[in-house]
Amino acid sequence: MPGRLVPFVTNEVYHVFNRGIDRRPTFIGKREYARAKLTLQYYRHISVPLRLSYFLDLKVDFRDGMLKKLEAIPYAVEILAYCLMPNHFHFLLRQVTDNGVSKFLSNFQNSYTRYFNTKHKRVGPLFLDQCKAVRIETLEQLLHVSRYIHLNPATAYLVKDVEDVLRYPWSSLPEYVSGQEEICETDSILGNFKKRTSYEAFVRDQVDYQRELEAIHHLLIEENP
Repeated sequence: MPGRLVPFVTNEVYHVFNRGIDRRPTFIGKREYARAKLTLQYYRHISVPLRLSYFLDLKVDFRDGMLKKLEAIPYAVEILAYCLMPNHFHFLLRQVTDNGVSKFLSNFQNSYTRYFNTKHKRVGPLFLDQCKAVRIETLEQLLHVSRYIHLNPATAYLVKDVEDVLRYPWSSLPEYVSGQEEICETDSILGNFKKRTSYEAFVRDQVDYQRELEAIHHLLIEENP
């Protein structure tokens, strides 16, 4: 992935977006979505003892020992929110260490591309060379962008109604609703609401409106060329 002209700043938050080359599908089946989630979780660390594919080939007892080592390694990024869509992804990331965002994105895309290419017997890049990224500058922007990311399945009509959005398994919204954290650091967003259900209502209230994308368009990444 080519270097970013304006470096990512440590302790700042960014909305990062990328899509497949030629808008091709990047996440096709449940196994691919699940592998992408695992890749997010694994490569958020500043370093890893071995490639994810090698880690998954280990016997269970060796894998457990490796996980303990991994837990002691600091994060490169905190993942505040994410959504995996059929041909693109959205991440809301806080850079924790210098060059953390760039390193995380490179590791995620390279690892997942190797998996995808092996599975589909193809070669070459899967994602566009350069991710798009917008720095989050205000609390309002942080909250609205988190909602925008979580409502992507509704915006694209991948789901029928708000209940399906809340259950969409390839975004971080179920973590926010259930309280069972897997990947995300949710306090930065949920801490601005009286209770968990208040954030859920914040998301619910905009399902239909977001499909027009007018209210928050100026805060978001322009996805079309």
